[in-house]
Amino acid sequence: MVALTFPDGARREFASGTTGLDIAKGISPSLAKRTVAMALDGTVVDLADPIERDAKIEFLTRDDPRALELIRHDAAHVLAEAVQTLWPGTQVTIGPVIENGFYYDFARNEPFTPEDFPAIEKKMREIIARDKPFTKKVWSRDETKKVFRDKGENFKVELVDTIPGNEPIKIYNQGDWFDLCRGPHMTSTGKVGSAFKLMKVAGAYWRGDSKNPMLTRIYGTAYAKQEELDAYIKQIEEAEKRDHRRLGREMNLFHFQEEAPGSVFWHPHGWTLFQQLEGYIRRRQQATGFVEVNSPQLMDRELWVTTGHIPTYNDMMFLTAERKEDTRVYAIKPMNCPGHVQIFKNGLRSYRELPVKIAEFGKVHRFEPSGALHGLMRVRAFTQDDAHIFITESQIAEETLKVNNQILSIYEDFGFTDVRIKFSDRPEKRIGEDAVWDKAEAALMAALKASGRPWTHNKGEGAFYGPKLEYVLRDAIGRDWQCGTVQVDLNLPGRLGAFYIDDHSNKITPVMLHRAMFGSLERFTGILIEHYAGHFPLWLSPLQAVVATITSDTDDYAREVLSLARRMGLRADLDLRNEKINYKVREHSLAKVPALLVIGKKEAAERTVSIRRLGSEGQTVMGLDAALKMLADEAVAPDVKRMQLAA
Repeated sequence: MVALTFPDGARREFASGTTGLDIAKGISPSLAKRTVAMALDGTVVDLADPIERDAKIEFLTRDDPRALELIRHDAAHVLAEAVQTLWPGTQVTIGPVIENGFYYDFARNEPFTPEDFPAIEKKMREIIARDKPFTKKVWSRDETKKVFRDKGENFKVELVDTIPGNEPIKIYNQGDWFDLCRGPHMTSTGKVGSAFKLMKVAGAYWRGDSKNPMLTRIYGTAYAKQEELDAYIKQIEEAEKRDHRRLGREMNLFHFQEEAPGSVFWHPHGWTLFQQLEGYIRRRQQATGFVEVNSPQLMDRELWVTTGHIPTYNDMMFLTAERKEDTRVYAIKPMNCPGHVQIFKNGLRSYRELPVKIAEFGKVHRFEPSGALHGLMRVRAFTQDDAHIFITESQIAEETLKVNNQILSIYEDFGFTDVRIKFSDRPEKRIGEDAVWDKAEAALMAALKASGRPWTHNKGEGAFYGPKLEYVLRDAIGRDWQCGTVQVDLNLPGRLGAFYIDDHSNKITPVMLHRAMFGSLERFTGILIEHYAGHFPLWLSPLQAVVATITSDTDDYAREVLSLARRMGLRADLDLRNEKINYKVREHSLAKVPALLVIGKKEAAERTVSIRRLGSEGQTVMGLDAALKMLADEAVAPDVKRMQLAA
């Protein structure tokens, strides 16, 4: 017998091997009809699986958030069947669920195109309408390889060899069509529903290796309800309008080129924006006791062996080659932390000095596959607003809470009010003893609970040296971006020989908190561009105002206006070109200049300006002094404004 505990706390016994479907039917036929899968002790499994142990059981309907991954997984299988039905001889490879949807990779002589989507979607709807049950079988390895080899599915044959020897080989049927899959699945293809859409095609190398054959990847998405799909499509359309790469060109902020893949060429306005972000963080961290440092870009490879980066992070690092005149191998730093430990340990430290707060706008380099690079969002060279806080174990909760509160207040200044916190614990690939991880995770959890903020568990996603809190921002169109982190590290300082002297003259290894608030300044810049659609608040805009003339008779007054604007701290420019004012307005609006100060003969005679604000149809005529004061007041950064009010 097995004892099952239901969500309402009721506990009942059943014969061992009873399936979830049997139990659901026994409760009520309507429950069995609504249920698509079950969760045993929180793990989602097939409803038809036999239950062999005591567990907490939950029945999942299509509307359960956990069922969304199943809907997408099943949709991928339906896609694969549709493609093979329409184009016999096409090989299917892998079809996982991804964020916001799914994809399936296909091997075919002629690549698929978006023009094929209507036929594929039509066939998918036919398969869904048949509502064939998903049934699972377990085959032997030899049988599986023979069946797929006989079908000409050579990629599937290769996949069998990648499955660990202790895992069963599962085959899922949906009618006559079947696929190799770990599962789980819903009860039938009909449960996929009609709220799905194929999105795009792309090339993808088999198993991500450029030495392997090129496949065609078809991306799709699926939701439980049509209105959810419609909202997502609308979000995608809005995201395309806000694409930071397009806006970056229109606003003349930056560009990329093949000679430096994954590295940003900042233009003057883009670099001004970057410096505003850097200056803001510099002010905020100086106010809380951080001191700024700078560590070397190149350090001996052996240092990174000691830290544990080479064994666990080597694939992401750039290493130099040996030279005749110097046989040492150097690494371009992928992280700032080892350099900060060297600065901390350079000289004797007392417990009275702690916490020691070291910050750096550190340029780091990490190898990202060329196919993964994406504008400012995914680069190889980026700047971190990185800091490390050296503390005693008793200070972990207090200092983590301080950082947590500051990070949240920073996001508010940039218009992000919907922020989620994830608690990420030990990953499978890590350094340090489990007892050390237990201590670090407990301390971080204590700080998180003290914050009173809601959080979710991101199991197994901590850094290789310690657990962390991740801060996820929701932008103006509902997308989530993981930015800041706080990490508790009880491993790295000891590996590098860092210590402080306690009140009994003992050498004690400090705890190190890793802290980033924006994370990558490049990526955060891209997020901001898309969040604001380029319409930055005045304090953040790289170019805050343009003085534009209607006729050349007012050029001298325009130059005076520009001089006064700059004297009041505004980032302003001048447009004296012999162009119609409507042309100038359109051009500067495209470049997302927040304020246009238009000057004609009347304005020059009366010492006024006509102010046109970005996104507004009208204009306001104001006296010159009043207009510049209004803009200068608006252009004060929020943190500076708070300090002025407090003074």
